[in-house]
Amino acid sequence: MKRKKFCLVLISSIVLQLVSGCEVQTDISGKNIENSPELIIGCDEFAPYSYRDNKNNMAGIDVELAREACRRLGYKPVFRKIRWEEKDKLLEEGEVACLWGCFSMNGRKQKYLWAGPYLHSRQVVMVHKDSQIEDLSQLADENVTVQAGGKAEEYFLAKEEVETRNVYAFSTMSEAMAAIWDPSVGAVAGHEGALLQFMKEQPDAYRFLDRELFAVELGVAFKKKGNKILARALTATLSEMIQDGTTGCIVKKYGLDPDKML
Repeated sequence: MKRKKFCLVLISSIVLQLVSGCEVQTDISGKNIENSPELIIGCDEFAPYSYRDNKNNMAGIDVELAREACRRLGYKPVFRKIRWEEKDKLLEEGEVACLWGCFSMNGRKQKYLWAGPYLHSRQVVMVHKDSQIEDLSQLADENVTVQAGGKAEEYFLAKEEVETRNVYAFSTMSEAMAAIWDPSVGAVAGHEGALLQFMKEQPDAYRFLDRELFAVELGVAFKKKGNKILARALTATLSEMIQDGTTGCIVKKYGLDPDKML
């Protein structure tokens, strides 16, 4: 009787995990995370990837991915909020061990030692819902806001494909998005996930242009001559988390589509 009861509980548990598909592994290794080596992670305020929740705790897709990856590797993650435009200086000086915050690998693969990619992201343009702007070509007469040091800023300043009147770069993506409330600003550009988070507050106020700027791979950046062994191990762990469904579940938890990002 006891054996039948045990089997029933076990089967129920397995079925529940299969149905939900989002069971994050628990630590059964016996490791004490408090005694683990620290991994100092540089990140900024960039919801839904990394931000402070209403209890002032670190939250977000990248935060949860980092916690789980560090747990598997035997590290204790320590998140240090930085000014994104100072990321390279802080990384080189050793103030942070890596940069983990929706960071695009594209065009930077020779500049850093990378772990990943672990997600994909689209760079898109958001405008007011009643805006006359329908295509990227119409940005030529518009002021566009971006985050300083990001791929969108680099893209527009290059002026190779899309012209704008002015590009205004802000220290945080939150500031760049808030600037669209100014009537003189016609559009804001950046990662689709971050802009979707902003649109949730006023779902009927904004829309995306149909054509994306470009797509990017997201990775974790170490300094060029950094810890290659750790970077390789982190790449393998992030790949494992994609394969076992952990990454997809975390992405879905924050309201984004895993099918588009994996």
